[in-house]
Amino acid sequence: MSVRDLKGNSRWWALAGCLLWLAFTLFPLYWVAITSFKSPLGVVGGPTYIPFIDFDPTLTAWTELLSGARGQFHNTFIASTIIGLSASLLATFIGSMAAYALVRFTFEVKLLTGVIFVVVAFGGFLLGRHYLGLGQATSLIYAFIAALALAIGSSRIRLPGPILGNDDIVFWFVSQRMFPPIVAAFALFLMYTEMGKMGFKLVDTYTGLTFAYIAFSLPIVIWLMRDFFAALPVEVEEAAMVDNVPSWRIFFGIVLPMSKPGLIATFMITLAFVWNEFLFALFLTNSKWQTLPILVAGQNSQRGDEWWSISAAALVAIIPMVVMAGLLSRLMRSGLLLGAIK
Repeated sequence: MSVRDLKGNSRWWALAGCLLWLAFTLFPLYWVAITSFKSPLGVVGGPTYIPFIDFDPTLTAWTELLSGARGQFHNTFIASTIIGLSASLLATFIGSMAAYALVRFTFEVKLLTGVIFVVVAFGGFLLGRHYLGLGQATSLIYAFIAALALAIGSSRIRLPGPILGNDDIVFWFVSQRMFPPIVAAFALFLMYTEMGKMGFKLVDTYTGLTFAYIAFSLPIVIWLMRDFFAALPVEVEEAAMVDNVPSWRIFFGIVLPMSKPGLIATFMITLAFVWNEFLFALFLTNSKWQTLPILVAGQNSQRGDEWWSISAAALVAIIPMVVMAGLLSRLMRSGLLLGAIK
C-alpha cells in the first residue's frame, strides 16, 4: 500500500509523516553542507542555518581541501575509489561463487577435521617459532601448509564425531563478522609486517589493503547472495544440465544474468562497507594508500576539531556513494525486494 491508495485525512496524515521523516533524514546532510561553507568564527559563534541571511558563506574550507593544504586530497580520493571498486567487485565475484556452491551443492565437513587444522596450525607455528628458531612469517606459512594438507587428508578418511553441513558453513562465514574489528586489524598488521621482512611488502600497498577488504566483505556477500541464488528457479539449470552444459557455463551464462539485481544490491552494500571503513585503513596504511575516512579524521589542529574542514571532507566522501546509489537505485530496489521476499 502507498500514500496514493489512502483516502481523506489518512492520506494527508501519511503525507505529513513522510515529509517529516524526509526532513529528519535530510537535515544532517544539510547541516554538514552549510557548515562546510562557514568560516571558523561562523562555526564557533553559535548555530546559523540559512546562507546569506544568518551567515556569509565562504569557500575557505573547500579551497584548503582541494589545494592539498588539508592533506593529499586527490591521492586519497583516487586511492579510495580504486580500492573500494576493486575490493567490492572481487568480493562480490568470489562470494557469489561460494554462495552458489553452498546453495546448489551439498558439503560435509567433519568437525574433527577442523579441530585437526586448528591444532596443527597453532602447534606448528609455536614449534617453528620457539623450538626451530624460524621467523614468525616463515613459521606461519609452514604451519598453515601442514595444517591444510593434514585437514584435506583427514577429510578423506572416516573419522568419528559430528559432520557439519551447508548451514553450518554459512554460519561459520557470518560468525567472522562477530569478532571485534580491532582483533583482525591488529593481527593483519603484525602479519603484514612480518611478510615485509621477507620481501613481500603489504603495509601501505594496494594489494595489502584490497586483500584485507575482500576478506572483510566475503561473509556479508555470501550471506546475501545465498538467499538470492536460492530464490532462482532450479529448473532452468536442470534443463541446461540435460543439454550437457558445463557447470561453469551455467553459472556465468545463466545464473549470474538472472541474479543481476541481487549482484548490484550486494555490490552496493559491500562498497558502502569498504568506502566507509576506517580501522583497517588506519592500521594498514600510512601515506600512499590512505583512504577518505582517514582524511576526514585528520581534519583537526592544535585548537581541536575544525568542523568546517571536517564537513567539506565528509561531503566529498558522501557524494560519490549518493550518486552511485542514485544511478543504480532501481536495480538495487528490485534486488533488495527479492531478498526480502525470500
